[in-house]
Amino acid sequence: MKFDATLPPVSLNSIPAIARAAEELGFETLWSNETFHDPFLPGPLIAEHTQHLKFGTAVAIAFARNPANLAYTSWDLAQASGGRFILGLGTQVKAHIQRRFGMPWPESVVGKLREEIEAIRAFWRNWQTGEPLDFKGEYYRLNLMSPFFNPGPISNPEIPIYIAGVNTGLAKLASEVADGFLGHPFHTPRYLEEVLLPVIEQGINKSGRIRSSFKLSTTLFVITSPEEKEFVRAQIAFYASTPSYRTVMELHGWSDVAMKLSDLSRIGQWGELPQLINDEILENVAVICKVDELPERIIARYHGLIDRISLYLPFFPGERDNFWSALVEYIKGKD
Repeated sequence: MKFDATLPPVSLNSIPAIARAAEELGFETLWSNETFHDPFLPGPLIAEHTQHLKFGTAVAIAFARNPANLAYTSWDLAQASGGRFILGLGTQVKAHIQRRFGMPWPESVVGKLREEIEAIRAFWRNWQTGEPLDFKGEYYRLNLMSPFFNPGPISNPEIPIYIAGVNTGLAKLASEVADGFLGHPFHTPRYLEEVLLPVIEQGINKSGRIRSSFKLSTTLFVITSPEEKEFVRAQIAFYASTPSYRTVMELHGWSDVAMKLSDLSRIGQWGELPQLINDEILENVAVICKVDELPERIIARYHGLIDRISLYLPFFPGERDNFWSALVEYIKGKD
């Protein structure tokens, strides 16, 4: 099992020190997300200031970009880092795509994302092997690549693509056309085992690959203090109020709670949401224990179930270094 870290929402001039510290502590991959900042811009700094640390986007919003943008940026980051870049893509939700990015929402989320990934790889094959660019789909028609715009081959052209999601549609798509699935922190081990893994196995079989070629990754909620308990309770309440995340609640018989959360969110009563997340929900979604018990509890809960993990905590060098170091050492020892 690989143990990864997540960048905090900081300015670019803080990235080199964070990246160096993450590599020194032994993290496998450093992920950047698309919240306050562009998720790709930390990449060149991570590549420049580390030697072995992998890095990726978790996630870049696919529908806010076109296949050419994603293909060029990923190609450059892979080349600059010697093949250490992972392209993680997410779909976001309709309101954000339309009203924050000003882009159209597709009739088929899975269909468009499948095409976008296939189109990205069509660019890469063209640049690496000279295969003509000739991609035809419902959303994209791509057949123009003159030498002036062709960056040419690179030494590490096999760029992994991960898809992020909660439900089975994107999990199955990831296992058919991508290299990994980035599971949401709002999950339970039972949800992974009974809902997501069966469709992932189906997709892997359909693609003609073996399970070890595909990586299931997830972020974990952990609770080691009363303050973290209330923070995680609020985060779970927020996610569970979203209809697209309701499948996790339904599996465990918490549909009534999910409906109440959605009703409260619609009328803006955000402060009342956490009160509906009881200890049963917390114990199923989060890892709850003392700090020194956390490494063993994570392994006991997820070993053999997922391939890589990160915590729902950003990595700040100089803060909780002993905590991070103990986790990295223990989890690496179980790999």
